[in-house]
Amino acid sequence: MIQDITIILDSASRLAAPLLFVALGEMVAERAGTLNISVEAMMLGSAFGGALGSSVTGSPVLGLLIGIAVGLVVAVVQALLSHRFTINQFVVGLALNILVLGSTSFLLASIDMIPLQFGTWSIPVLSEIPLVGQALFEQKPPFFLLYALIPLIWWVLWRSRWGLEIRAAGEDPDSSTITGIPVNRRRRQAIYLCGALAGLGGAYLSVGVIGAFTPNMTAGRGFIAIAAVIFGGWTIRGTVLGCLLFAWADALRLALPAIGVTITPQVLISAPYLLALLAMLLFARGKRQPAALGRTFAPGKA
Repeated sequence: MIQDITIILDSASRLAAPLLFVALGEMVAERAGTLNISVEAMMLGSAFGGALGSSVTGSPVLGLLIGIAVGLVVAVVQALLSHRFTINQFVVGLALNILVLGSTSFLLASIDMIPLQFGTWSIPVLSEIPLVGQALFEQKPPFFLLYALIPLIWWVLWRSRWGLEIRAAGEDPDSSTITGIPVNRRRRQAIYLCGALAGLGGAYLSVGVIGAFTPNMTAGRGFIAIAAVIFGGWTIRGTVLGCLLFAWADALRLALPAIGVTITPQVLISAPYLLALLAMLLFARGKRQPAALGRTFAPGKA
């Protein structure tokens, strides 16, 4: 029983890490006022870029960096179209998702690649803690970035001037402009940060968690990250809890057959997505989103 719980917790941690990277970036973008549904494209494109980069260079570290670069490229396109040319954010995101899904599937059929995975790091003593030691302290190297990233994002958003301007841009862009805040520039910067973190999450999925790239391998994880942000009420703590909840459901889906629990495969596959939908319906009510979320801002226009 203890061993089964340990395995499930370890699996949940591995699955939560990519979600956490992506969701933290998405939360920053949404705090700035951008409903960034292209986060799925950022994640999927980066998973492909990370796998290809790792295969070509023979280095998972370089693969990870290439994945981050791919995420940034998608972010630049999203930011320019949404906040320089003021095209509808949802339309841009949807178009990017379709484009990246089609292009990665096409390229995968044309390219042979065998990505190299990160090895596992084990922190002495801490990794021996019963139940949670393996899950928290025996993981692939990029996983440990989360221990610094989570408090850093909190500090940036709630304690720095840049974070204050980001939140102001997402709440009241008109008043923010009057006070001298460059709203669309801050929104673009937030999307760039989101692209880098989504790129990190996508590349980690392919070169850290799975060790391969398959068509549509993110399988909607970008949208689950958005659900985690909404579930968490656009806060750091809530977003992290949301990611852990969805990852736990995914880990349970994978672990139940292994421990002898028989459930219809269709139910197992759909469980994490049903949980995401249920969580949004139950917990998103009463939580206030950034007031200008999804609203394109064109200075000087009524």
